Amino acid sequence: MGALLNEIESYWTNRAEGYSDWNKEELAGMQRKAWRDIVCPYIPQKDKSEIRILDVGTGPGFFPIILAEAGYRVNAVDYTPEMLTQARANAGELEKHITFARMDAKNLDFEDDTFDLVLSRNLTWNLEQPGCAYKEWHRVLKKGGRMLNFDANWYRYLYDEETRKGHDMDRVNVAQASVVDREKEKGVDSERMERIALQVPLSRRERPTWDCEVLRTLGFDEIEIDYSISDRVWCEDEKINYSSTPMFMVMAQK
Repeated sequence: MGALLNEIESYWTNRAEGYSDWNKEELAGMQRKAWRDIVCPYIPQKDKSEIRILDVGTGPGFFPIILAEAGYRVNAVDYTPEMLTQARANAGELEKHITFARMDAKNLDFEDDTFDLVLSRNLTWNLEQPGCAYKEWHRVLKKGGRMLNFDANWYRYLYDEETRKGHDMDRVNVAQASVVDREKEKGVDSERMERIALQVPLSRRERPTWDCEVLRTLGFDEIEIDYSISDRVWCEDEKINYSSTPMFMVMAQK
């Protein structure tokens, strides 16, 4: 295991409990239905027992939980064992519909053409080789299968002055609105995360432009971008915290 990958795993191990608490807030709020309404239309309309879904970088298990509730069986992988521990606990009885496993996003232990849907959230930005991960996700998708990636230009403010001004204004607005500061949640170490962000490639890229270019090179036939995800799934304090860094969705079909 490389030094950077080891550092990333260590960070998310420390962050696992706090990140799980955030997922539990989502499961208890409007996000549970909002996310399901976004994801489910991209799942093929056939018998649910025939559908294969993969969640990469599952974290505390939000996506497999809401999809298992909808009647699907889901494979969910993460590189950080503590995240998988949190995910299994959060899934409870639904775990019987979910197969959790530790895997690297760019080296999946699945056969070619296995899944109807591959999805991920807030993962690619902190990968050492995001292009290799996309290639692997393309490999395990069935022909006609779809990939959904939800992410943002997290930490681009480390490279872009205008984005830095937006990030700084977000912090001011959080203080003035007296809402939860997401950069001070349990397990968050902003300085440590910034050091990691400076070592991974996507912090300096303009996304999702970069994603579209890579996905076309890999042979995805259909690519769609949705810039409205934040408006549909973020609660009010998240919108204030991350106003300058909205979440986007990249949909790509094999």
